[in-house]
Amino acid sequence: MTTLALLRLGGSDLEVSELSLGSWRTYERIPRDAGVAVMRKAREVGINFLDDARYNDESGQAPLKTGYSEVVFGELFRAAGWPRDQVILANKLWWEFWPEQTAAQELDASLQRMRMDYIDLAYAAEPPDGMTVEQVVDGVSGLIAAGKLRAWGVLNWEAAQIAEAARIASARGVAGPCAAQLPYSLVMRSAVEDVEIAATLGTAHAGVVASYTLAGGALTGKYADPAAEGRITAYLDKRDYSKALNAGDQLRDLAERIGTTPAALAIAFALSNPLVASVLFGATRPGQIEENVAGVDLNRSLDARLLEELGEIGRS
Repeated sequence: MTTLALLRLGGSDLEVSELSLGSWRTYERIPRDAGVAVMRKAREVGINFLDDARYNDESGQAPLKTGYSEVVFGELFRAAGWPRDQVILANKLWWEFWPEQTAAQELDASLQRMRMDYIDLAYAAEPPDGMTVEQVVDGVSGLIAAGKLRAWGVLNWEAAQIAEAARIASARGVAGPCAAQLPYSLVMRSAVEDVEIAATLGTAHAGVVASYTLAGGALTGKYADPAAEGRITAYLDKRDYSKALNAGDQLRDLAERIGTTPAALAIAFALSNPLVASVLFGATRPGQIEENVAGVDLNRSLDARLLEELGEIGRS
């Protein structure tokens, strides 16, 4: 059985598993027993890094217009029997209601919905108009000092913003961003591989949590089946998936040749980048977790030739 390594997340004291389980547009859309089964399987395989956030209701049926995702997550987490101190739990600061709502008020509301006392990591979204990076640093520093947060990171920030946050935090003697959640896949590489962002992350001592590594499921190869259903066929994203679907076909061919799965190859690619501390994915059934764990073993056995061949997929 694969043993997931625990890696220090940037300059923080958080140790996170190589794979992390997300919740975006997932748990509200599947039966509760399926959600519990997914969480239990994640714990079984050694995942200790869970990601949740406040999302707006899209069904029109949830009892809350925003944040029902957090309510469901908390209920499933407790039903799964996962001890809180065995998990690194991440959430997000969206700033959606700023300046009427401060960072503390936004996080407090999330904690109340999740029925949690604290979270381990908060990703700050890009500052809205009128908010400075300095204000972001002040806000998250206050949350850390209050014991509601252990560390913080950024969500889809540009290199200059990350560098500014790290400089301000260093000058003030407070924690800088230890992580950057960034989209990273065979068909979306620049957010992590750009020379400036890579150098900035190194200087800031921030690890990458790679998101959208399976490109909404396109890189799993499952959409080669005309009857396949998922995020893409449900039109949950207004994106052009043609490039990713083509790459998924190429991954499927390579996977069949070497005896693995397209998903494992896609995850192995992301993990092969030394900047990546963890690959974030969502799952609607336990089997998907097992399939993705195979990417960890594959990454450990990749030779230079296979890595080069894999890296050519989706490049053009």
